[in-house]
Amino acid sequence: MSGSEKHTTTPHAPEDSAEEKIEALEKKLDTVRSRKNGIEEELITVRSELEKKTTQLEKVQNKNEKLNQSPLFVATVQDITDDGVIIKQHGNNQEAVTEVTGQMEEDLEVNDRVSINNNLAIVGKLDSETDARARMMEMDESPEITYEDIGGVPDQISEVRETIEMPLTQPEQFDTIGIDPPSGILLHGPPGTGKTMMAKAVANETDATFIKLAGSELVHKFIGEGPKMVRDIFEIARDNEPAVLFIDEIDAIAARRTDSKTSGDAEVQRTMMQLLSEMDGFDERGDVRIIAATNRYDMLDDAILRPGRFDRLIEVPTPDAEGRQDIFNIHTRGMNIEDDVDVEELASKAEDVSGAEIEAICMEAGMFAIRGSREMVTMADFEDAIDKILGEEDDTGAASQIPSTAFA
Repeated sequence: MSGSEKHTTTPHAPEDSAEEKIEALEKKLDTVRSRKNGIEEELITVRSELEKKTTQLEKVQNKNEKLNQSPLFVATVQDITDDGVIIKQHGNNQEAVTEVTGQMEEDLEVNDRVSINNNLAIVGKLDSETDARARMMEMDESPEITYEDIGGVPDQISEVRETIEMPLTQPEQFDTIGIDPPSGILLHGPPGTGKTMMAKAVANETDATFIKLAGSELVHKFIGEGPKMVRDIFEIARDNEPAVLFIDEIDAIAARRTDSKTSGDAEVQRTMMQLLSEMDGFDERGDVRIIAATNRYDMLDDAILRPGRFDRLIEVPTPDAEGRQDIFNIHTRGMNIEDDVDVEELASKAEDVSGAEIEAICMEAGMFAIRGSREMVTMADFEDAIDKILGEEDDTGAASQIPSTAFA
């Protein structure tokens, strides 16, 4: 190459500017950030699922531990001595002396219920032994029955109100006179005359705790269950005083005592003795009023009829003509009846019937109108109903059974 020749250079490709590089890096950074946010959300979801699974696992483990544990038994504290706590296990009446911690010993009292393990060691203190069946007998809602729904027994209603309601609503009158109010009444009479309805009206009209039970509910096949139920019921009544305790068909547990030696009769008599003790024993009954009802007054034991247990014995008889008319008016006031319906005549035709039978007559008269596709009940419907209800007999010649849902 001669000296006169000039050197030439190849031009380089243009380089990216710094701004473009920064922009590309920012896009990559945004992508990374987006991916990071997505991963964090997935992590939160996984952690939440992990917590749920952990909780489920703990529940299963706890359940498994409980299933593998030895069962606990129920016992009653008989005495607390320097040597330990004397307990009696329920069911087999086995007694034992066991030691407890100082704190637990301070919390325990005689007659407390406790849970014990196979070694007869006290594990913990249990709630009151009041039977759940007894607690279910307490009425939460008042019945819709009022005294205006009961006909034919005005004098009996006055006595019930005077004996049960007045001590609850006007106790100062008894304090002024200086006497104790009557503590209980016994309603007795034929079926269907309104005894149970009076008790329902008392529950409606008073603010007292109302506890209802049937005598048959206190009859149990296992020794000691009946008396225990009686104790529990009165304990609930005393804990919620003022209270009204209604015992229907009391003859089931208060029948006259006999020389029978069967275990069933003996258990019924033990239940009655507990009832007598609760009604008028050494322990104060408290502000608890008792209403009892029976169709078999002649069967009751003399001990339960004496004053102090039932201060008033009120007979609820079959209504007379005027009473039957009142009951017909009560049961027809909501019916769509013709103008020709003569309630006084119906009362004279339905002679010697109870309130429950009159209710059945009114119901049957309405059924005659329905069968005839009529919207009004006529006098003829009531007459046919009387013939059907009072004249109907079965194959043996006995009167047909009358429903008595409202009267008892």
